[in-house]
Order: sequence, then C-alpha cells, then structure tokens
Amino acid sequence: MSLVPTTGTSSPHSSQPSATGSVAEQPFRYPLERAFTEPDWTRFPGYRGVTKEEWESALWQRKNTVKNLKELKEALGGLLSDELALDIEKDQAERATMSILVTPHMLNTMNEHDLRNDPLRRYMLPAFSDRRTDWASHPRASRDSLHEQEMWVVEGLTHRYPTKVLAEMLSTCPQYCGHCTRMDLIGNNVPQVKKLKFQVAQKDRLSQMLDYLRKTPSVRDVVVSGGDIANLPIQQLEPFVSALLDIENIRDIRLASKGLMGIPQHFLQDEVIVALERLAKKAFSRNVNLALHTHVNHANQVTPLLGRAAKKLLEIGFRDVRNQGVLLRGVNDSAKNLLDLCFMLQDFARITPYYFYMCDMIPNSEHWRVSVGEAQKLQHDIMGYLPGFATPRIVCDVPFVGKRWIHQVAEYDRERGISYWTKNYRTGIELQDPEALSRRYEYFDPIFLLPESGQNYWREQAAAQVKA
Repeated sequence: MSLVPTTGTSSPHSSQPSATGSVAEQPFRYPLERAFTEPDWTRFPGYRGVTKEEWESALWQRKNTVKNLKELKEALGGLLSDELALDIEKDQAERATMSILVTPHMLNTMNEHDLRNDPLRRYMLPAFSDRRTDWASHPRASRDSLHEQEMWVVEGLTHRYPTKVLAEMLSTCPQYCGHCTRMDLIGNNVPQVKKLKFQVAQKDRLSQMLDYLRKTPSVRDVVVSGGDIANLPIQQLEPFVSALLDIENIRDIRLASKGLMGIPQHFLQDEVIVALERLAKKAFSRNVNLALHTHVNHANQVTPLLGRAAKKLLEIGFRDVRNQGVLLRGVNDSAKNLLDLCFMLQDFARITPYYFYMCDMIPNSEHWRVSVGEAQKLQHDIMGYLPGFATPRIVCDVPFVGKRWIHQVAEYDRERGISYWTKNYRTGIELQDPEALSRRYEYFDPIFLLPESGQNYWREQAAAQVKA
C-alpha cells in the first residue's frame, strides 16, 4: 500500500476528478473487504468432529490446548508440512524463549493454506528460519528488558510510575506469545531460558500487594496482570479486585488479559460473568473506573466469539475494553494491517484501539522489532481515519522510563540506531537519584536496518561485550 500523496493536476485535498476524468483513490479504503465470521474449525483434521457446544466450552478449549509439536501435528494433520514442523522444532530447541501453548480458538484464526507466511503463526509458533541469522539478539537485549523486577516493591508489584503500579498475579497464561516481554518469568522452562519463579506463596504475595497499596496513597491506578488473569480462578481474582476497590486511593483498575482474544470462552462462563458483574457494580458505586485491556495483534483474530465476550463485559458494567497490541514485523507492520485491525475492533467487537507497543528488546527478537523511524511513519500513516479516541498511539517502552509516544524522542542517531529519551518522573528505584530527571535514556533500533557504518559500530560493541 502506497501512502505517498498523489501528484499531478488533481487536488491534494480530496478525491476529485483529474483532467482525464479519473478519481484519485484514498491510500486506505473503507468499508473493509473482510467478513466478520467465526472460522470453521472443522477444516482442521484434529477438530473435524468437534461440536459447536464443545468449541464454545472454555473447559474443552483448555483441555485441547496445543502444548507441543506432537499435539500441533495432531490438530493440523497434513496442513502442517514436515518442513515447517522441523523448523518450529529447531526453534524450540535453539531460539525460542517461550514454550508452545496455543488454544484451539487461536489456532483457528490462522491461515491453514499458508502457515509459513501466516502472521499469527509467525508470533505464536515461531520457526527457526523466521529469525535473523546475523543479529538474532541485540547486544543490549536482556531477559527483563524493562527492569520490572528491579522495581518490585513487594514480589510481583512493580511501582514504576508515580501514580500507577503493575500487579503480576501469576506466571502462566492460556497461550504463550513468542515475543513475550516477561519471558524470564512467564511459562515453562525452555532450553534457552530457565524461568524465574515467585518465591513467596501466592496468598502472601497478594496480601503484601494490598498492604503496600493501603499505605501508599500516591497510587491511584492498578493494572492487574501476570501472566494472564484468565488463568487465575475467578474465586481468587474477585476477592483481590474487590479488596482493591475498598482502598480509598484506588480510582482506576485495569484487568489485563490476552485470554479475551485467545480463549474468549472463558469470559462467557456463567460463574465468571456473575463475579465480574459484581465487581463492575461495586466499582461503579465506588466511583472507580474498571476496564479490561486485551492484546490483539491482527484483524484475523477479531471473530464473533471475541465480539460476544467483549460486549458481555460492557453489558455488565465495565467502563471500557481496550486493545494494547504489539508492533511486530511480518505481523502488523503496515498501515493497512493496523487500520484493518482497528476498524475490526471498533466496528464488530466494541474494543477501543489504545496502544501499539514496539516489541521489547528481549533475546532473539530482532526479526520482530521495527525501528523508531518506522514506528513514527506508521503513526503518521494511520492518522485521520479513525475517531480520535480510537486512534491508537504507537509507544516505545523505554527501559527505566516507561511508555513514550514515539514522537517524544529527544534525539535520534539513525546511523547507530540509538534514540535518546527523557522523563518527567522518578521510578521507584530512583527516588534518591538527583539526576533521574536530567539523564537521557537509550533505546536501540534493530541493527540489520542500519547502514554499514552503524552495523560495524555494533559489531565492535558486541566483540567488546564478549571480551568483557
């Protein structure tokens, strides 16, 4: 899709006939040329006999979640080529930071006719050949690239922003994304990564979190995440959120769940709906904003089941359902893909496009990451089509800083791919640091995009790092 302004004799302000009578087309066309339908799961050999009742059961989805290559072959049959299967197996052995875990619902949103190039396969079931061979990892990549654990005030509670905290409730999800920013903590061990584990019993951890929030009146906003709250039994989630609502200074609560998209069946269970409705009513009576944030990266994932689950949350009193996607090369790194996704969310699921994060600098992620310059262009190219409140911001989560709109960069060395950022607050580990607000913080572009001089610079840096 070309987003370069039309040149010639026609007006640049609107689609008007030119001297030859032709009409200049908009760079992006609306309405969308795609259907809002639930893909037919019986096209997969492993799901041919699955009934609608079974498919819409959260229990069935969890029992049949694909956990390894053998189960993937059983689900896909001949649709999974031997070549791609071996490629995924090699990736699991040598590059993957997350183990295989894909719900049948998510598998059903993939294109079985071209799994090799399918955008959802590319980030849910990465193959070895997808990754860079020159720069698999950036030299500055790290397991906890956002330094969240350094900012834990109690185990699992990250206090990075002055008025906001992140509560990591658990270390599992209904499905594992290859690009997971919390790959050091979430999920099962893989050959490349021995995962960290929470040391404090969950009941005690949650109690410590609540105690900290009760004695810290500067905090008004809590993101309840993990892992994924869809994996936390509702009998444990409800009392924790209810206790948050009893803390006078808490005014915003956001439940974070990719599970809304990966296993929407969970949010359509009667006991879950009843419990979440109690929380929504209590939040409204306490003048607290209760919302759910999900994680949808491609328009193909917006199906009627997702729409039903999101609509149910709004019906029972949630203020908003918002989407926080991740900008991934080969998945959604074009204006058309981003706009397709945003309009599908808005038009059919009533999910508000909110953020697109640049992929964080974890190991073996270079093939997914885009540069700050590319992100700036994408932000420019999606403006003007969506309502202002539903036009997502592309943000860079800068280490030791936090979310920054990509045009807030203070300085940008494009030759070496280093962007410099500033901030206007101290994180929880900088309260005694007099230079925190004057320091410049660095973020790094993928090296393969740099000119040869920039790549040589990083070769020297990498060599020095190995020597040290």
